[in-house]
Amino acid sequence: MKDLQPHPMSLSLRRAFPLAAPLLLAVLAQNAMAQSAPSTQPITRVEITGTHIRRAQAETASPVQTVTRADIEKTGKSTVAELLQTLAVDNQGSVPTTFSSGFAQGASGISLRGLGTSSTLVLLNGRRIAPYGLADDGQKVFADLNIIPAEAVERVEILKDGASAIYGSDAIAGVVNVILRRDFQGTTVRASQGLSQERDGGDTRLSVTHGFGNLDSDRYNALFSAEFGKKRKVWYKDRAGRGAVGRGDLRDLGFSANENLSGAGYILPDLSAATSAVNGNVRNPTTLEWFNRGNLKGDGFTRTFPGAACSNFTNHTQGDPGGGCLVDTAQAYSQMQPEQKTANLFGRLTLQLNADTQAYAELNYYKSKSSSSGAPTAVHNSVGYPGGPVINSGVALGINHPDNPYFGTGAARLRYLATDVGPTGSKVDSDFVRALVGVKSTIQGWDIDSSLLYSRSKVTNDRMGFLQRNVAFALLNPTAANVAAATATNPAYAALPAGTYWRIGENAGLNSAALYAALSPTISSAAETSIAQVDVRASREFGQLPGGAFGLAVGAEFRKEETRLDPTTGTEIGNIIGLGYSAYNGERKSTSVFAELLAPVLPTVELSTALRFDHFTNGVGNSYTPKLGAKWTPTRELAVRATLARGFRAPNAAENGRGGLAAYSSATDSVRCALGVKSACSDANLSVITSPNAALAPEKSKSYTVGVVWDPMPRTSLSVDFWQIKRTNEINQETTDAAITAGHVVRDKGGAVPTVPGDPGPLVAVLTNYINSASTTVRGVDLDARKTFTLPNEWGNLTADAKWTHMFQWRRTERDGTVLDYAGTHGNCDVSNCMGTPDNRANFGLSWDRGAWRVTGTVNYRGAFDNKTEKAATGCASHYANGDDSPSGCKIKSFTTLDLTARWKFDSKTEIFGTIQNVFDKEPPLDTKTYGASGYNPADYSGAMGRYFSLGARYTF
Repeated sequence: MKDLQPHPMSLSLRRAFPLAAPLLLAVLAQNAMAQSAPSTQPITRVEITGTHIRRAQAETASPVQTVTRADIEKTGKSTVAELLQTLAVDNQGSVPTTFSSGFAQGASGISLRGLGTSSTLVLLNGRRIAPYGLADDGQKVFADLNIIPAEAVERVEILKDGASAIYGSDAIAGVVNVILRRDFQGTTVRASQGLSQERDGGDTRLSVTHGFGNLDSDRYNALFSAEFGKKRKVWYKDRAGRGAVGRGDLRDLGFSANENLSGAGYILPDLSAATSAVNGNVRNPTTLEWFNRGNLKGDGFTRTFPGAACSNFTNHTQGDPGGGCLVDTAQAYSQMQPEQKTANLFGRLTLQLNADTQAYAELNYYKSKSSSSGAPTAVHNSVGYPGGPVINSGVALGINHPDNPYFGTGAARLRYLATDVGPTGSKVDSDFVRALVGVKSTIQGWDIDSSLLYSRSKVTNDRMGFLQRNVAFALLNPTAANVAAATATNPAYAALPAGTYWRIGENAGLNSAALYAALSPTISSAAETSIAQVDVRASREFGQLPGGAFGLAVGAEFRKEETRLDPTTGTEIGNIIGLGYSAYNGERKSTSVFAELLAPVLPTVELSTALRFDHFTNGVGNSYTPKLGAKWTPTRELAVRATLARGFRAPNAAENGRGGLAAYSSATDSVRCALGVKSACSDANLSVITSPNAALAPEKSKSYTVGVVWDPMPRTSLSVDFWQIKRTNEINQETTDAAITAGHVVRDKGGAVPTVPGDPGPLVAVLTNYINSASTTVRGVDLDARKTFTLPNEWGNLTADAKWTHMFQWRRTERDGTVLDYAGTHGNCDVSNCMGTPDNRANFGLSWDRGAWRVTGTVNYRGAFDNKTEKAATGCASHYANGDDSPSGCKIKSFTTLDLTARWKFDSKTEIFGTIQNVFDKEPPLDTKTYGASGYNPADYSGAMGRYFSLGARYTF
């Protein structure tokens, strides 16, 4: 339920029809007064997410899950984002704040029904918020949940069916409506501190909420909330020994270099390929075989480097059969939780102008600073940009480079981990503001609500430790062409003394600060999104049916959206080694009108319908989205409900605007594998270059829900809802496998294996576009049960609740007719961020309340899923060195945690609370396929962190 706001009347409609709205309202009002008898006893009516018509009953035809303040406190979660991402209704495609290696660093998003963050609409007090400046995967635009001040939340309502007819585009999968406090008096101060059992990952929270003024007596109320937080970083190395958490070298578990799970620096046993070593791997210019610079017997070496011995750089366990120097970069350099500081301010002013009119204003401000660290750059990583791929695999130590083992013989290709430059790092600053002013009034029986909204998100991302390609090439191999290219574009390089070399490995201490300043300066990107909106809504009752009066709501809105992401410095020309390109720029205007009707045709039967018309100016055109609902209540204890709806999602600026995307992915090279190149038969990293498409059509959907709500006895409730959403015209990148098969690729011909006839060389990049490529059908069932017991002898109350979502199907049909079902598998990486699609998620809670005490236990369950790319796949997604399926049985195990919270009210003003998360210190199961974490699935983050404690207090003045 919520305090719903009106849907807007567009400025364009007002200009075209300046008299239409008031005339329509007057006619409807006169008709209603003629048909409706005045009520002698007014019925209290509430406003509910999913409808604009105030109702006497909270249950509608649509399934809505409500999470109250008490529910939030029982979980012990410190932020709304953390809470929502543990709910059973959240599925694949959500964005955790800890996903620091992704495009949308520093933000957190929710994905209902596993359809991705861009198909879930997040509202604040019933109205929109500007999306986060950085799109997930460079494509999916979403709302950052971190902007919500937890202490100011009244409740969260989750509409679990399609709602495009009610709220418009991007509500295909449902709506998350966060309702903040609106009428509060007094002052509350809350402070808490969290800490893991490893004494890291501290989470400090301080909030103050103050409200004054009584609407009835003072005719105003003002509310202000300020919340400050700081999360400390957690390093993977501080979880050493915790299963596979944070490990890149998994040889002790049976993995090999062919699965990219043997640490950095390995050389394949046949010496045909190598990865980046801390002391440098080099290729013989004649035989094309790879050796480590610390190898004193390297084939053809003209000079040796005793100081380059692997033991001088690392004490990591060696044993690479190819002779490489191995390190675990995740353990040595990467974080599992970035450091983040936040400030969250919210204010609301309500003025009771007269008995029928109320004015209100809201202001939100959110500031976040986060920093993360990752592995140093490898000098050979190829990159992409809209102009095409930039192949860096040919980077070499020049013939006269003093660190070249083939000095004087020839240039030697180099695979070097630039540890002397330092780890890569990112500092993300996010700045969000939202201002809203509006008026509510009752005129001749009509409840009217109109508002003006402006919301904006700004994000800057400063990056360190990345290499300028032209400078790196010139400093390692100063050919005339390389030097000319670097001199022309980099003044810092041009200022270096002639003949300067970048010394590597054991000789890195000879490099000057000026060299590093030219080689790896700080680079940055900036993004901004904004929404400006005007809206109006009116609703009332009229007429009379056997079950009661008609309910009618009408409204309109006009919205302007702008989105811009400037590319990270240098990526627009492919000059940053190891960093992809993402940029977009676009705007759109939309005009919408809607109508909604509620018809209680019988005392036990209620029908509802809604119709929305949207017009977009950025080439998308028009869309009509209807919705139908029905509810039958044969007894007071039982209700049967159903909905049928259409929906659509207009392309965003990243998909049909100006810009493009070049990102890293992984794929099996089917062409080389068929030729007998063994290393090509396993997933390998490559660049995917995707271009926007101005001709994209909107995504469309059809959805239905059918369910029952049963209250068989007092303080007992049970609901079961079956649901299905079919989304067509899906906007996706062309699949990597299809592009490889079609030959839309770029290869490194110089990396071909000489002994394999016809070897075209390793994949460097795949060239794709955004296209309307497929349809997806998602089908499942939700179970929600709750029971409260009164314990004997005044021992209080015991409340049990369970929420379970089972996904029967997540099936995608490609344009060529190929059908892939991802439910219960590790796919689909396009949507899930390679976190998998578990077909079972559940939350179980048991709370005991007695007087000043409340104790709650919460079990969060993520079901097991097959480690396959899709259900029909014949092979496992990953393998051990001996070829066996990995993990054994080709299944990612289920993961279950128990959290305990307790609250004690010291007196009427003071309460103390504490939480233990992951009480049994469960470790997450092994998952090597995901790229959002190392060795485990990001969805199992609480297992990676380990047992976690928090303690806090709240005082009310």
